[in-house]
Amino acid sequence: MKAIAALLLMGKLGPLLTTGGTMVISVFAYALVYGWSYAAGFVALIFVHELGHFIAARSRNLKVGAPTFIPFVGAWIELKEQPLDAETEAFVGIAGPMLGSAGAFACYLIAVASGSQVLLALAYAGFMINLFNLIPLSPLDGGRIVSVISPRIWLLGVPILVALFLWKPNPLLIFIAVLALPQVWRALKDRGMSAEAYYRASVGVRLKYAAQYLILAAALAMMAFELQERLGGR
Repeated sequence: MKAIAALLLMGKLGPLLTTGGTMVISVFAYALVYGWSYAAGFVALIFVHELGHFIAARSRNLKVGAPTFIPFVGAWIELKEQPLDAETEAFVGIAGPMLGSAGAFACYLIAVASGSQVLLALAYAGFMINLFNLIPLSPLDGGRIVSVISPRIWLLGVPILVALFLWKPNPLLIFIAVLALPQVWRALKDRGMSAEAYYRASVGVRLKYAAQYLILAAALAMMAFELQERLGGR
C-alpha cells in the first residue's frame, strides 16, 4: 500500500517536478552567462508567459501539460487536446504574450521606482521576447493569433524571419523556419484556407483579434525601443 501511495504521489508531482526541474536547469545555464539575479528573473518572465497560455487553455477546457523549459530555446506547454477552431487557438495564443508583457511591464515599473538596472534589463528582455513571439508565423504565438484573421498573413512572417536571421543569425530561427515551412506552403498553395470550417469566424471576432494583436505589438515595440535607448551600451 505504501508503494502504491508513493507511485500516486509521484504521478501527481510529475508535472511539478518537470516544470521545477527544467526551470532550475535553465536558471543555472543562463547564470553561467548572465549571472544569477538576471537568470532567475529571465526564467521567471518566460514562466509568466507560458502561464498565460496554460490559464487560457484551461479556461477553454483544453487538456494541457505543465510548462517545460529548454535553456537558450525557451519553454512550451503541451496541448494534449487540440483546439476545435482558430478562435480558440488565437485565444490561447495571445494569452501568453499578454500576461508575459504584463510581467515585463511590472519589472519596468519596479525598476523605475527602485533604479535597478537588472530589472530594467529584464523588462527589456521581456518586451523583446513577447514581441518576437508575435511574428505572424506558426508555430510562434503570432501565427496562432493571426490564423483566425486569415492564415495567409503567415506569408508576412517569412520576410520578418529572414530579416532577423540576416541581422543576427541564430540556429533557433532556422529551427522555427523548418517548423513553419509546411504551414507557409499550405497558405501559399491553398487560397481557400480561410473558408475552411476551422478558420471560419465572424467579422467581429476577426476585428477583435486584429486590434488586440496590433495594439500589443505596437506597445511592445515602443517599450522595447524606449528601454533600448535608456539602457544604451549597458
